[in-house]
Amino acid sequence: MDPINIILLINLVVTMSANASAAKKGVRISVLKVTERPESFLQKLPPNISALILILSIVGAFNIFVLPESLKEQFAIWRYIGLALYIIFSWIQVISFKELGNSYAQDVVILKEHKLVSSGIYKYIRHPQYLSQLLSDFGAGIALLSFIIIPLVILVEIPLFIMRAFLEEKLLLKHFKENFSEYKMKSKFMIPFIG
Repeated sequence: MDPINIILLINLVVTMSANASAAKKGVRISVLKVTERPESFLQKLPPNISALILILSIVGAFNIFVLPESLKEQFAIWRYIGLALYIIFSWIQVISFKELGNSYAQDVVILKEHKLVSSGIYKYIRHPQYLSQLLSDFGAGIALLSFIIIPLVILVEIPLFIMRAFLEEKLLLKHFKENFSEYKMKSKFMIPFIG
């Protein structure tokens, strides 16, 4: 196993550990404190695709479903760029989950004591957790030279998370009304300083 794959695996284990408490709390909250949950395939499909990409990343670190070993040197600079993307955005995702605090849930829901988070990363973009998921998955695909992860992110994950973000915004607007409208005018959808 080469150094890029080892670093990717170590970061994966550490960030999963950092996210474990938020995920555990998110499941408990989703079950106990939900006041509204829209019915949609977007509740489960995007997270399931992300879980599949996680599995493919682990498998890819062991050189399964990746380009041949002989191409690794030729694409070394791209692999380093992908690794940097993966590490940076996997940690931004950890931060974005933690900033949501008690308003974090794994599903698109409104909770009993839901607060509109508009500080920290959320001051600039409304969906840093989705953007981070997409860019960390894409980075992992590049770092591993995975011929499955990269197209899966581009063709499936990006459209699904964009649709999920729109579903979430519709629900937040319904619940927070003018507060969400004002927040929406001051922040960007997913890409800071654009749109």
